[in-house]
Amino acid sequence: MNLIGKVALVTGAGRGIGKGCAMQLARRGADIVINDRPGSPDLEATAVEIRLLGRTCHAIEADVFSRSGCERLLTAALAAFERIDILVSNPAYSRRCAFLDYPPEEFERTLNGTLTSGFHMSQLVGRHMVARGGGGKIVFVSSVQAEMPISLCAAYGAAKAGLNHLTRSIAVELAPYRINVNAIEPGWIDTPGEHIAFSDETIANEGQRLPWGRLGLPEDIGNAAAFLVSDEADYITGTILPVDGCFRFKDCRAESIIPLTESGR
Repeated sequence: MNLIGKVALVTGAGRGIGKGCAMQLARRGADIVINDRPGSPDLEATAVEIRLLGRTCHAIEADVFSRSGCERLLTAALAAFERIDILVSNPAYSRRCAFLDYPPEEFERTLNGTLTSGFHMSQLVGRHMVARGGGGKIVFVSSVQAEMPISLCAAYGAAKAGLNHLTRSIAVELAPYRINVNAIEPGWIDTPGEHIAFSDETIANEGQRLPWGRLGLPEDIGNAAAFLVSDEADYITGTILPVDGCFRFKDCRAESIIPLTESGR
């Protein structure tokens, strides 16, 4: 999965999954534009780590929750590298709340930050790729919650389900231009944000209960992204790839099912 000579733009890359994707692409030879929200405390430190790998990296602050922010980001990225070969779109916003109590403005913000922002960034980069010619790679970071109706996450799950459909629709339309469009569905990933929502003890215990025996790591998602943007994945487009250590099926194991006793039959 040699990405030498490629330029990748990764949004939401200051930490967590976005950083994991940027690092794994850089390890395979890509030069990187990383983005995070204005005032991000993590962006420049991630850029330093990428440069220590011997890759060129530009860190650009921009609010990709808005069309204008996406436009400014692409303009700055093209000023730095003149072209974008790879887009990893990783914006998201989530607030856990019961459906009956969910604030309407928070529902709209979740859809905007998780779904609409992905549309804006991919459309702008897609237009650039088509105009430049030579194909390209677009990868969205979705979630297993697009398929799993998890309590307190109605807005986030709906947004990610929409993102999956958007992925397939874009893949169909951009296939004639040889632009591969795919999405990754992470399961429960050990990111800084999870340590805000849950205690370290809870994360450790729940990880051991998963079929793979641990939570996923950002680099697990980065490895999948590196494959999907490589030449080896040339014939893969419109695909939604779960990378979850079997999280979706954690309750399907035999030990999770209590059989009837002989006397209870």
